[in-house]
Amino acid sequence: MYYMSHTMTLRLPDELSDRLNRLAEATSRPKSFYVRSLLEEHLAEFEYVAGLDAQVEAIRRGAIEARPIDELVDELGFDADELRAEARVAAAE
Repeated sequence: MYYMSHTMTLRLPDELSDRLNRLAEATSRPKSFYVRSLLEEHLAEFEYVAGLDAQVEAIRRGAIEARPIDELVDELGFDADELRAEARVAAAE
């Protein structure tokens, strides 16, 4: 597989840099391996959150219509009290 490679410079706090150095030395892998692995594994999470933030801002601007949760619960045929009880149990765990 062929892909383009780009170089990037970043500043890390001393503690984070030390941890990365120790890991790289202990495993005989380059630091870039771990940075690239972390990006590959977690970048999608940050993209998802950024998308949610954009949707929230669009709702606040009125560009996207928002509906009350109770209206959606009724429309979908759920029992609102049951959902609230399940949410309380999940939040307590």
